[in-house]
Amino acid sequence: MNTPKHFRTHLLLCILVAALYPLQGIAQQSSDTSRTSPQPVPTKRDGQRDFDFEIGTWKTRLSRRLRPLTGSTTWVEYEGTTIVRKVWNGRANLVELEVDGAAGRIEGLSLRLYNPESRQWSLNFSNSAGGTLTEPVFGEFKNGRGEFYGQESLNGRAIFVRFIISDITPNSCHFEQAFSDDGGKTWEVNWVATDTRVKDESDKVR
Repeated sequence: MNTPKHFRTHLLLCILVAALYPLQGIAQQSSDTSRTSPQPVPTKRDGQRDFDFEIGTWKTRLSRRLRPLTGSTTWVEYEGTTIVRKVWNGRANLVELEVDGAAGRIEGLSLRLYNPESRQWSLNFSNSAGGTLTEPVFGEFKNGRGEFYGQESLNGRAIFVRFIISDITPNSCHFEQAFSDDGGKTWEVNWVATDTRVKDESDKVR
């Protein structure tokens, strides 16, 4: 008995579809898997030794703007010493600043703390004239430059603070603080310091 031609054609198509269907499912599953596979997360650098360069005794030259964010262009100069001591094997350090100038004497203390979870530092400053810690600034080092940001109050107004550490060499480094009262659109520098290492003194404070 002969099978009609159109029936044989229909039967062949059914067999072909049945054979290709599992392959289509496998391809779809593979495509879905590639879209949902988690991508590797870049590893953040461990910065707990970022301040090792500064451990030691330094000669400090400091310029400070009087009356920041008032339009004042009057600066005063100071000279003195900065001593940086390592704490917790480098995961913290203590800075003692003593400088003198025509405007008087500044005795400052800065406690820098490393957070291993966020991998950032907090810088906490106190002046002996006030006896309390200011609001900390937070940040990290990238490509040999440290940038730290925070908020504090100046003359009853909330302002932004930026602190930058740059030009780092084994024997010198540069510090700059700036304030902003417009949400960070513009910055006014009010504190500039250059430290030069005192030779043969670094080992005494380690």
